[in-house]
Formats: sequence, structure tokens, C-alpha cells
Amino acid sequence: MTEDQKSIQGITDVPFSILDLAPVLVGGTPRDSFHRTLDLAQHAEKWGYHRFWLAEHHNMPGIASSATSVVIGYVAAGTTSIRVGSGGIMLPNHAPLVIAEQFGTLESMYPGRIDLGLGRAPGSDQPAARALRRGLGRDGHDFPELLSELRGYMNPELGTAVPGVRAFPGEGLDIPIWLLGSSGFSAELAGQLGLPFAFASHFAPDYLMPALHLYRSQFRPSETLAKPQAMVGINIIAADTDAEAQRLATSHQQSFLNIIRGRTGMMNPPVDNMDALWNEQEKAYVMRQLSFSVIGSKETVRARLQQLQQQTAADEWIVSSPIYDHGARLRSYEILADIVKGK
Repeated sequence: MTEDQKSIQGITDVPFSILDLAPVLVGGTPRDSFHRTLDLAQHAEKWGYHRFWLAEHHNMPGIASSATSVVIGYVAAGTTSIRVGSGGIMLPNHAPLVIAEQFGTLESMYPGRIDLGLGRAPGSDQPAARALRRGLGRDGHDFPELLSELRGYMNPELGTAVPGVRAFPGEGLDIPIWLLGSSGFSAELAGQLGLPFAFASHFAPDYLMPALHLYRSQFRPSETLAKPQAMVGINIIAADTDAEAQRLATSHQQSFLNIIRGRTGMMNPPVDNMDALWNEQEKAYVMRQLSFSVIGSKETVRARLQQLQQQTAADEWIVSSPIYDHGARLRSYEILADIVKGK
């Protein structure tokens, strides 16, 4: 082991957070999903998780967090200390002024607890992207300009807001901005601006290590950060046995299988045999996309997380646990919390 490897923190030394999509189950409703999301956030707070983030998606009946700012307010109102935020808001879908006002409102209501994670993808398919962006020609390439405008509303010294326009509430509030990405674009931009960066390796694992290298090598200290702060997204499905965890994971595998078949739908219950549902080519694609997933018992998850911490030197992990049964999902996060506490 090299000296650099010796200096890397262990999994008990870095924060763990949660990424939730408010999944809608087969036979369920968004109302049910919101109740489960809040219950999960309350348990996460009790178990010591650092953040609870929600993600913006559209035109997807299996995801209820499309009105992301509204759901953040619901979760923040039902908790007391855990940080709550977006993982993320897809900025090209919105006027920066509106996002500054929304998150200024949230920060005013729940001071010191709100995070603003920003992405540049549509968070949807092309028809929904066109419906959201209304022919403005936004395809993500104007993300740096939109980000600068947004930052200008919050702190006029940091960005370029529209002259004569101010965000109330929003201006002068300390709302941490994270850039999110699944490629090198946001990694490089976050490094150049001295902002924290989160990489979506839970669904785009291939570019994780190049993106982390790019972010860290391009990083310039700012009044926001003195050194890089990299968060890594990961799927973790933990259970009391390896076999049960592998079975629970089939719900997520079915969701990805539907995506590559061009379907969207609600989360399905687990099955005993995925080979009855997919062909070999589909299986290979799904398993590659989900290769940055940790599935197993407490000891299996602990060992794999330790390897990944050594590999990535992540400053924080944000965990998605797409499990059909709510009780099993809570149990997965409870097992992970025990691991992080060294139990």
C-alpha cells in the first residue's frame, strides 16, 4: 500500500447520504410514495445520515419527485436536522430566477438545512424536454450561463444576474450549490469554479474515475471551498443474507430493463429469476450500467465499500436503494448505517 493509499479515509470517516426518487410502486399512488419518502427521511435522520436529496424527473410514472422543490419542503417540514436538497434540479428546465426564489424560500423556512444540487440534463425523454423548455433551444450547452445567472441572484459578486432583477427571498442566503454530472462537463466546470461535485455512478459508472480525476486536477480554491469535495453516487441493496439482497435487487434490474426496451412504468416487485425476463444482450447491458452497485449482506457490503473507498477516495457517498418493499428498504439503510458506525 502506498503512502497516498494509507491517507485515504475509511468508510467510517466519511459522511453517507441518501438519494430518493419517491418511487411509485405497481398498485400504488404518488401519495403513498410521499408518505414512504418522509418515513425514510425520518429514519435516516435517526440513523445519522448527512443529507436527504430528491431528484427531478419528468414523464416517468414510477417517479413522484417531479416537483422537486415541493417535495423537499415536505421532507424538511417533517424532519428537524438532516440536510435536505436536490440531487438534482435540472437547471436548463427552469428560469434561474425561479430556482433562486424557490430555494431562497426553502432556506428561509428551514435555515442551514437546504442544498441545491444542479444538473444540465433534461431528467426526462425528448418529448418531455421539449414540453419543459418550450422551444427555447436549451440543450444543456448554456448551463454555465444559467448557473452564473443563478449564482448572481444569490450573491451578486459571484455571478451575472439580469440587470435590475433580484431574488427575494434568495439574495444573500448561504445555500450550498453542488454540480452533478455523469460525464466530464460538470466535473471540469465544478473544479474551475471551486464548487463541490457529485458524480452519478449509480447509473453511469464507466466515467467515474476519469471524472473524479478531471474535477480534482481542475480544482481552483474559491470562497466556497478550499479543496475539492467529491460525492459519489452508488446503489446499495443490503439485506440479512446475500441471497435476499440479490433477490431484492431484481426490482431495480427490471426498471433498467424497461428503460432499454423504451418503456416507463412503476417499480415491480422482485422476482426469483431474471433470466426468464431478459435475453443475454439485455442482461449484459443492464449489469454493466449497474456495475457500481453493492448488493449483499452486511459483511459483503462492508468489504465492497472499503474497496471502493480506497479506489475513489470519495469525500462523501450518496446512496440509492431502489427496493420495492418499504420495510426491506428501511432495513437496507439501517444495515448500512451500522456499517458506517463500525458495528
